[in-house]
Amino acid sequence: MTDSERKAMKAFDAKVRQLIKEYVQLKSENDELYSELERKDQEIEALRKEVDSCKQDYETLKLAKMISISDSEHKSAKQRITQLVRDVNKCIALLTQEEQQQANS
Repeated sequence: MTDSERKAMKAFDAKVRQLIKEYVQLKSENDELYSELERKDQEIEALRKEVDSCKQDYETLKLAKMISISDSEHKSAKQRITQLVRDVNKCIALLTQEEQQQANS
């Protein structure tokens, strides 16, 4: 082997070692990134579950609020409807009296 061949082999060996070193470094970085990605996916899944739970709690609260409003205002609404029916009946009675008076005249 000649001196130039030895130099070429040393240069080639150095470049291969450098490539292996960079490969190991990039592989390590890649593994770290995959681990971080896995952690982020787990975090996203946990947050999705929390959002779903909050949505369910909100719907339950909304339903409970509607029921409580319905119960507390039920009597009041019934009284208002009863009063409106009485008012309508009075109007009908007055109109009927007026028609009878006009028919008798």
